[in-house]
Amino acid sequence: MRKRRAAIAVLGATAMAVSVAACGSSGSKSDKASGPGDFKGKTLTVWVMSGSNPPGWTKDITAAFEKKYPGAKLSVQVQQWGGIQQKLTTALSENNPPDVVEVGNTQTPYYAATGGLMDLTGDKADLGGKDWSPALNASAVYQGKQFAAPWYFSNRVVVYNKKIWADAGIKDTPKTQDEFFKDLDTIKAKGTQDALYAPGQDWYSFDGFLLDAGADLVKKNGDNYVSNLDSPQAAEAINLYKKLNSYGTAPKDKDEATPQQSDVFAKGDVGAFIGFGWEAAGAIAKNPQLKDQIGYFPIPGKPVGKPAKVFLGGSNLAIAQAGKNPELAKDFLKLALSDQFEGALAKEGGVIPNKTSLNSNLTGNPFATAASAAAVGGGTTPLIPAWGNVENKPNPISTIFMTGVLQGQDPSAAAKQADAEIDKRLSQKQ
Repeated sequence: MRKRRAAIAVLGATAMAVSVAACGSSGSKSDKASGPGDFKGKTLTVWVMSGSNPPGWTKDITAAFEKKYPGAKLSVQVQQWGGIQQKLTTALSENNPPDVVEVGNTQTPYYAATGGLMDLTGDKADLGGKDWSPALNASAVYQGKQFAAPWYFSNRVVVYNKKIWADAGIKDTPKTQDEFFKDLDTIKAKGTQDALYAPGQDWYSFDGFLLDAGADLVKKNGDNYVSNLDSPQAAEAINLYKKLNSYGTAPKDKDEATPQQSDVFAKGDVGAFIGFGWEAAGAIAKNPQLKDQIGYFPIPGKPVGKPAKVFLGGSNLAIAQAGKNPELAKDFLKLALSDQFEGALAKEGGVIPNKTSLNSNLTGNPFATAASAAAVGGGTTPLIPAWGNVENKPNPISTIFMTGVLQGQDPSAAAKQADAEIDKRLSQKQ
């Protein structure tokens, strides 16, 4: 998913030198019959997306892999998000695809449905799957089978200007949705034009509020999926988002990148926005005076102390069905998903690991700490192969439904228009 890439560059991420250690075999029959020397001369090709592999992590996992398999090589190749779906679809259909691929969590069902990914159901336990957070693993499962392994995740939090909040007399961050609104009212009353900057087409944030209201973007209708925006839960979620948008000057017909909301926040006169740590870092780069003024807290839910549900962006690791080195690929997954390297990725990259037991690696990273508090109850966009069609521009969720309601249209009327377009896209062949 494109937005969540940014979480890799989160504020406060620190480099970590990880000690190199050999990793045990994957435990499959082929591994038991083979020794490390059997892979001499082999090269394992791993495709990762730009920003996913911090330099320290990459160096150390390469050393660990090549130590276990003397004479074998690990080739980590960085891909760009632009055009990746077509590139990866083509690669997985060929006779010599990359052995291991990083796939966006919302894209995994599509690749699984094409037959391009290896079924890892029988390998789940050996890969550490019994400890994976269920909310994070959901996107790696398609039709009841494990076609990938959850790798890392991130989600949006409230990024706020401590000075503006303190000047308004607010001492503590809000613990409920009502407290959040009360604080924004207080900041607004003090003369801050943008108590909260919430662009009208930030549909990933809206999806979190929809999940929190107890619904999803689609629902099952017989054997098919249809859009679910014309529902009481969607009306509740969009009215909530409309209220958030009213606390500032953010456009009703643009997303968070138009203009980049971190640039708006960098001016120093915005109370808060909903976003990622990398955006806070971008604001500091433009206005270094903000360095000690930025804080983070999970988007508050209705109950006291319970964060609202959020959209979880992230990535899974999968093995190409047509790959030439399946056992070597499984062993790489076991190494990458081990507590050592999963923890190192979390610490160096500031991303949420696939096990809650590894969240201690986020200590000292205020964004990641806030994000991890909400991740347990998070969710994703619908995990169905056709969903990618819906996200194609112009996205009807943001352009028809969200902007329509924020500009005054009745939620049900806007939803019916958006539902019609979404249903048409869901019915398109892959």
